[in-house]
Amino acid sequence: MKRLIVITLFLLAATAFITFKYFKNLNTSGMHAGNIIRTIPDNAAVVFEFTNEKSFYDIYNGNDLLKNLIGGQKISELDTVRKVLFGSTELGTSFNGRNVFISVHPLTTNQPDLLLTTSAAKDFDIARFDNLAAKQKAGMLITPLKIGEKRGYNIYFNSLKKRFYIINIDANIFSGSFSKELITLYANYKADRDKQAFMLLPDQQNSNSLANLYINYQRLGPLFSQLFKNSNTDIFKPFRLLPALAALNLNFKNDAIMFSGYSNIQTNKPGTYLNIFAKQQPVTNQLKDLYPATTAYAVNLAVSDPVKFSADLSEFYTNAGLHAEKDALFTKIKTETGLSLQREFANLLGNEFAVVTTRYQERIAIISVKNGSKLKPFVNNISRMITDDGGQFNYSKVPYFLLGDVFSAFKKPYFRVIDNYLILANSIKELDSYNDTYFNRKFLNKTQQYVKFDNLQAERSNVAFFMNFKNAQQILKNGLTDDYYSAYKNNPLSWKNFYAASYQFAATDKNFYTNFCLLQNQPDTVVNKKSD
Repeated sequence: MKRLIVITLFLLAATAFITFKYFKNLNTSGMHAGNIIRTIPDNAAVVFEFTNEKSFYDIYNGNDLLKNLIGGQKISELDTVRKVLFGSTELGTSFNGRNVFISVHPLTTNQPDLLLTTSAAKDFDIARFDNLAAKQKAGMLITPLKIGEKRGYNIYFNSLKKRFYIINIDANIFSGSFSKELITLYANYKADRDKQAFMLLPDQQNSNSLANLYINYQRLGPLFSQLFKNSNTDIFKPFRLLPALAALNLNFKNDAIMFSGYSNIQTNKPGTYLNIFAKQQPVTNQLKDLYPATTAYAVNLAVSDPVKFSADLSEFYTNAGLHAEKDALFTKIKTETGLSLQREFANLLGNEFAVVTTRYQERIAIISVKNGSKLKPFVNNISRMITDDGGQFNYSKVPYFLLGDVFSAFKKPYFRVIDNYLILANSIKELDSYNDTYFNRKFLNKTQQYVKFDNLQAERSNVAFFMNFKNAQQILKNGLTDDYYSAYKNNPLSWKNFYAASYQFAATDKNFYTNFCLLQNQPDTVVNKKSD
């Protein structure tokens, strides 16, 4: 009996020790990851984190997903840094198993570039770089570098014929880049400990994740400005204005890149249009089934309480200083038609509304309503009728003040009521085009690729952005800078190898649960459906 008690006590002690060590390692890893990400300059828009270990690289060995995401040239450069520099005998053991952060930064050269940030083991001696430099035929030439107070090295890779700059930023934290401008920015950067540029994951979640994606939404604007000729492009514009930080985990799939997690709204910053949707409940998305087969990109918005949405939107316009203009419009309509437009429309509004841009740059708004028959006489009162079920609004900016920012392109649109949908367009031709799509069922969801893609998306959301890369090609050609479109179109590894992308927000506790999905291209066929 005494022996049994001793054995039991020994096992309990051993279990306690192992548990302590396990969670101690988790906390150390997570805390150190937090220390590293805080050193990254806060002009970064996106940060990708993974662990520098063989198991991670083995997962994507022979798989082009990450290569298409980051680009063939950038992957080749990063792979050279990993294998030739950090894979060397002198450095390998000190950097293996460490958190690695790849951040994207806009630069004054109008060419965004990547910053690689990681840490070495605590016992690492920077003199190992000097030992490596003394070696002959190592595939690189290493010379000392000093930027301000920071010590580092200038590394010339023979295979790339390109220089890589690395500095010791703090304690055992190192950062490197192929951009001299970016590494200089980093060397001179003073982190504000009281300012949060990125949302951090809990320690255990960070340690157990295969890879993570961190996003500062309001930093996407400067990045888009360097990618597009017109910095004010409407592609995902509300997404780029949202005052929020995201921390998303990678969900592994062989043919898709999928991240999910939370986007937390920064309450100390002015609210934007998308903030309104955080006050709703997630809604099952059905309007996407009405997207034309020619859809290039779209934004779908969903509200559980249309009346509350209308009131919150009105408050948003008041805070934005547009109260007088909005009230003047609705007062004029009331005087001339006797219609309380805002109140009546809110009572008829359904749970979803979307704006779709097609490959021909047609712009269509699809708005679900509770009863199309009741809507017709209501909308007739504010319009010049052309047919029995359609016409043109008599008043400017009505859709904008009724439904918000994404409808700003529809000044005095043409409209048609089809079943329980109000369709808006800026020309009769665009309206007729969608009419043909609707009645001849020429929808995007008739293809197998879209069906597979849709199966990867969350069923419910409040805000959903969508892009079909093949349909968007001409728009990207017109919009991207020449260099970036050439890289997109001509490089064998680029985003053109993805079928589509989606980014979904579902309201939860006044923030957003977030899903990001990129599906790789596959041979496409038409879905054959038997008629009833």
